[in-house]
Amino acid sequence: MKEISTDRLAELTDQLKEISQKAYAQFYIQYKKADYKPDFQNEVKPFANRTDQILAEWSPLANKWVALNQPRYLHLQQIKDTCDNLTLISVTAFQKTTRQRRFIETIQAIDYVLDTLLSELADSFDTVNQGNLIAHPNK
Repeated sequence: MKEISTDRLAELTDQLKEISQKAYAQFYIQYKKADYKPDFQNEVKPFANRTDQILAEWSPLANKWVALNQPRYLHLQQIKDTCDNLTLISVTAFQKTTRQRRFIETIQAIDYVLDTLLSELADSFDTVNQGNLIAHPNK
């Protein structure tokens, strides 16, 4: 069985949670300031590129982990949707035309999946093989 580093998956998941929180904060900066205009080259592009960079590593790890462990409340489609949503919010957080309700609901969906994954990782963590993924014996 191919091993997946649960430590790395948890670390990347935490980084994605930070991105989600930063996007939420950014949205409210632009939402409250009528005269705010983000600098595309120095703000938007680096933020979106960093998100894409983390997702490129996180997505295959998360997909493998979910496929192998088959957690009850987390599915492969949710991993894909979370990747799509994170890519979307990394840009729309800077746009004036972003609808508040939709943006907040997207953030909530992202946070649910990331929190659920972290919880499942903690539940299935094998103390004998710390840092290496093995299928949970009770699932």
